[in-house]
Amino acid sequence: MPNQQRPWRLPLFIVFFLVTTFYNPSLADVGTAAHYSPPYLPTACFGNDASQFPTNNLFAAAGDGIWDNGASCGRQYLVRCISAATPGTCNPSQTIQIRIVDRAETSVSRPSANGATIILSNTAFGAIANPSAASVNIEFQQV
Repeated sequence: MPNQQRPWRLPLFIVFFLVTTFYNPSLADVGTAAHYSPPYLPTACFGNDASQFPTNNLFAAAGDGIWDNGASCGRQYLVRCISAATPGTCNPSQTIQIRIVDRAETSVSRPSANGATIILSNTAFGAIANPSAASVNIEFQQV
């Protein structure tokens, strides 16, 4: 019987091949982003220190989902727009890196939409989506 074929090997190989080829685990989370306008100071993270803002103005306030009792201050995230209520709102080829400098709940300026995961500066939001949108769906990952 050593020369006899094992009929279960081929289907098992096909299943293994399909799973390893098409299964792509993602390390990113999905949420929503809104935007806010100046004034940005003071912030919950760094007070009135203007040096907290990156020179490219790609920063954000953390929503309750990522605030983490203030531990999110200074964290950096890669953010990209994945969809919106209005088709064509996202700039899907653009991924930005932002820095958390404030808490959405206590920011001086109010966000364009309540309950968002991340509240982006006007500059950051405009880089990934049409700035006239109130909010968009995003994929984000801490770096």
